[in-house]
Amino acid sequence: MTTRRKKSRILKSVHETAKGLHEIGLIDKRKMEKYNILCLNPVPEYSPRQIKALRSKYHLSQTVLAAVINTSPSTVRQWEIGEKRPGGPSLKLLNILDVRGIEVFINNNHDVQ
Repeated sequence: MTTRRKKSRILKSVHETAKGLHEIGLIDKRKMEKYNILCLNPVPEYSPRQIKALRSKYHLSQTVLAAVINTSPSTVRQWEIGEKRPGGPSLKLLNILDVRGIEVFINNNHDVQ
């Protein structure tokens, strides 16, 4: 845990320095994007209990949660009983739902064709 904490402090310092250099024009936009990606916090794992709690928090059925994060209802069921674990894009989408809320996934723009 100490190593991770030290790494987090180091990455935070690197990111702050890069932002400062970008603001004064010494780092271009493309390089700054690389620093932003490098310094992203890792996405946490979600246990079956946490996935079910997240779904319950927003009053979503397994089918609706599956539609929101673009997976199948059977996959959500398997996550909740521990047969499978979410990974990659699904894990990131669960984290976005957890941190930012269901509103992020609702399209309020009815003019989209």
